[in-house]
Amino acid sequence: MTAPTLAETPLAGLLAARIRAEGPLTVADFMAECLLHPAHGYYTTRDPLGARGDFTTAPEISQIFGELLALALAQAWLDQGAPRPVLLAELGPGRGTLMADALRALAVVPALRDAVRVHLVEASPALRAEQARRLPGATWHDRLDTLPEGPLLLLANEFLDALPVRQFLRQGPLWAERVVGLDPAGRLAWGLRRPLPVPALDHRLADTRDGDMVETRPALAPLVGEIGRRIAAHGGAAILVDYGGWRLTGDTLQALRAHAPADPLAHPGEADLTAHVDFDAVARAAPPARATAMVEQGTLLARLGLGARAEALARGLSGPALAAHRAAVARLADPAAMGSLFKAIALHPPDAPPPPGFAP
Repeated sequence: MTAPTLAETPLAGLLAARIRAEGPLTVADFMAECLLHPAHGYYTTRDPLGARGDFTTAPEISQIFGELLALALAQAWLDQGAPRPVLLAELGPGRGTLMADALRALAVVPALRDAVRVHLVEASPALRAEQARRLPGATWHDRLDTLPEGPLLLLANEFLDALPVRQFLRQGPLWAERVVGLDPAGRLAWGLRRPLPVPALDHRLADTRDGDMVETRPALAPLVGEIGRRIAAHGGAAILVDYGGWRLTGDTLQALRAHAPADPLAHPGEADLTAHVDFDAVARAAPPARATAMVEQGTLLARLGLGARAEALARGLSGPALAAHRAAVARLADPAAMGSLFKAIALHPPDAPPPPGFAP
């Protein structure tokens, strides 16, 4: 084990006891415990968003984000013959801001606004309470697979990045898995397992070298595959937005605490843990639905009319309010802010066009 790290939180002691009893944890198991432990998990014990939390997402920055994504889904619905009723679902809806903005935007498409039934997939009791305040009449689910069958319009913003990752270090044709164990003093520390073949990474041998790290998400393929199955069978579309890239390499696991980077091992249960999303893995899991090409968030929002909507909202503003509005728009779209770091991909039926903004 290397790089000993002091970790004095209630969850740290429980993790140390589990490691002593069962052996080192995969990074995915460590992430899952830190985020979702029923008594000490990060998401199960707090509202992580905003100034009092640890991070801020795009819907909390500007209403335009949710409005534009909703109207893209609305056009996809119209292109497919406007089926009724239709599920409007969100994975990991945070405080409900994105869904509230989406529903307000759909007022310009009354037929769709009347046809939608709102469904939210949320694991956090604290966030469910806030969502209920903003979204009366919604239906909540612990898992995607309990949604009713039917046409599906789905949004997921910064959801995939919180799905736990496993990390593998390439050594020749083999892969050594990174794990979380204990150092001689009993503190959480990184380690490596014996190198072994990993058939699921055979396709990465062509684009990696010795010493490269590759991350996999065990829960991603089943989740995206279920979305793809529903959309191919019943119609609809999904828009997935997150930070990441295509066929990623490297250690992208990161911790945020009080809006600042932290050591991922230092505050178990008290820091947000995420990792960049490999959109190649998303596209590979999409069939029988069709996945679009990945597009940068700034490019997508521009294609969907960010400039015109921003100017329309600016007309009623002046002074500090106008400056804040323009700063928010720039933060969403500027390549130096979120515009390039965040990417998007859409899923749609094979016999239907992609949602606006995702054309090849």
